[in-house]
Amino acid sequence: MKKLIAVILPRIYGTYFNILSLFTPKKTASKAFTLFCTVRKGRVLPQQKDYLDSAKNETELVAGHKLQSYRWPGTKETVLLVHGWESNTFRWRNLIKKLTKANFDVIAFDAPSHGYSTGKLLYVPLYEEAVHHIIKKYNPKYLVGHSVGGMTLMYNEFKNPNPSVEKLVIIGAPSEFHEIMDHYQDLLRFSNRVMTALDNYIFNRFGFRIPDFSASKFAKSNTKKGLLFHDRFDLIAPYHASEKVHKNWKGSELITTEGLGHSMHQEEVNDQIVNFLET
Repeated sequence: MKKLIAVILPRIYGTYFNILSLFTPKKTASKAFTLFCTVRKGRVLPQQKDYLDSAKNETELVAGHKLQSYRWPGTKETVLLVHGWESNTFRWRNLIKKLTKANFDVIAFDAPSHGYSTGKLLYVPLYEEAVHHIIKKYNPKYLVGHSVGGMTLMYNEFKNPNPSVEKLVIIGAPSEFHEIMDHYQDLLRFSNRVMTALDNYIFNRFGFRIPDFSASKFAKSNTKKGLLFHDRFDLIAPYHASEKVHKNWKGSELITTEGLGHSMHQEEVNDQIVNFLET
């Protein structure tokens, strides 16, 4: 039954948007964007609570959201960890163990609408605003982002270059916003009229067109050292995303894996991250 609902529900939304766009494209775009950005998972689960509660730091106020931050103190450089879509800071537990053992000062936070943070929606411009706030406050030297968190770091470095940041680690991140939106259109089967309305809505709200938002384009001006991880068989974010970013990011190295999946919690990945930050 759940599988059937998962197939039918998106098509119901798509049909609704197609009909509504005939009469009020602006309202259609607003509703379609809200649906796209709605977070359905990622809150703190019972088995995650003790681990996260033990490291709770300050609550940060950003764009009307209360964001829960965490800290694992160390005497070496500060590392900021930025998680992906429908996740939370708990996803970093394996890497945190290695970073704290190496005596790094580790900062993380739950994105808007994730973990202990407030909200119902998440989109990259909002996430970037949160990342920018955390960077200004804690002055990390190294940034590590997974999936949409990695895409957000690339956007942040493009929009607000951080002089104090020296290295970025980007793990399994998407690159081209238009590919994400094309998938959204295919899933809901809404018309090009709806997509045009969405493009106009995004431009009027954020100042960029869907094809213009591209981590591979942002990478052209990135002067920091970068380490990219991507699994060739990633089913969530396509491998070619990191290939495009690496091609345009002069200071980057791309590590290709096979069979590690999208999350990349494996020890071999975490060891390479720590080694990159230490050298």
